[in-house]
Amino acid sequence: MKLLWLQGLACGGNTQSFLCAENPSVSEVLEGFEILFAPSITWDRYEEEVVFHVLKEEVELDVFILEGAVGDTRRICRRDFEDVVRELAHRARYVIALGNCAVFGNIPARYSREVKGLQFRFEKRGGFLGEGFTSRAGYPVINLSGCPAHPSWLSYVLLKILNGKRLELDDLGRPKELYAHLTHHGCTRNEYFEWKVEAEELGRKEGCLFYYFGCRGPMTHSSCNRILWNGVNSKTRAGMPCVGCTEYDFPRENMFKTEHAMGVPEELPLGVSKRGYILISGIAKTFAPERLKKRLIDEG
Repeated sequence: MKLLWLQGLACGGNTQSFLCAENPSVSEVLEGFEILFAPSITWDRYEEEVVFHVLKEEVELDVFILEGAVGDTRRICRRDFEDVVRELAHRARYVIALGNCAVFGNIPARYSREVKGLQFRFEKRGGFLGEGFTSRAGYPVINLSGCPAHPSWLSYVLLKILNGKRLELDDLGRPKELYAHLTHHGCTRNEYFEWKVEAEELGRKEGCLFYYFGCRGPMTHSSCNRILWNGVNSKTRAGMPCVGCTEYDFPRENMFKTEHAMGVPEELPLGVSKRGYILISGIAKTFAPERLKKRLIDEG
């Protein structure tokens, strides 16, 4: 299978993330593909030369990965980059948008109305390729949101494609296996959340980060606490709140602060009513186990 990876309006973070893939490694994932071009991977060939041959239909294209948003960026093969992306997407059997910028437009789209993700612009379906786009394999754009996307998420999709397995996608074009859960699921702080024992500073092992520090874990779709980064960690395990980087509205202002109205968070966990939150919080705080109010490790 032949794979082509280009960058639009991007910081390169998704490339760097994928280069850190472990179990399987980058080489293990890609050994079944012929990599026509990929940033920081095919250092021995020129992007324009490879793209030229694909556009001339001299090379078949199975997988097209775009990292970064689509906008007025540059020219390639003496054509506007946007025109090249559109043609490549229609030639490819599978099209993957890698990272929030490629999926939703994200940060670049905040500065220009002309900038879009491949099939979305923020929460609105359509994007650069249009609402009805499907690749030659019959899929819409396969979206891997995140800033950056976890390396294992791309590995998962590529290995599925390589082995001819069906991908089940959600309403945003994201693989359900990776995005059906919330970041909250698997968080080591869940017991603190349930008993409403709040962290009072960042970087500590104890306490929930939702009430004071803006943690988006209860309303963000990702598998960050199920598929750990480098196999060992996640933001919440390291004492930092989830910032919701897989969702269309990332980044938000005051990401490390929870806004309140009369003591109740203005945004509540998905599916939780204000009345329910107030009722449960009151009971939980009253009966919270004393052990949760103490340090896990006495640092003297």
